[in-house]
Amino acid sequence: MEKEKIDRINELARKRKAEGLTPEEQAEQETLRKEYIAGFRNNLQELLDSVVVQNPDGTRRRLQKKA
Repeated sequence: MEKEKIDRINELARKRKAEGLTPEEQAEQETLRKEYIAGFRNNLQELLDSVVVQNPDGTRRRLQKKA
């Protein structure tokens, strides 16, 4: 996510605490939050996909998703 969008999320959060948001700003904040969370989840999934576990016997295996 771009730095400008993260700055906007923070700006809206500060404004919400200080004086409240208009309905348009609330919708913008929700949209930006959803985009941020989706990006965070994608980054975390990529990180977990690249993790390799080494067993005591020296063998290596990738993490598996739980069913």
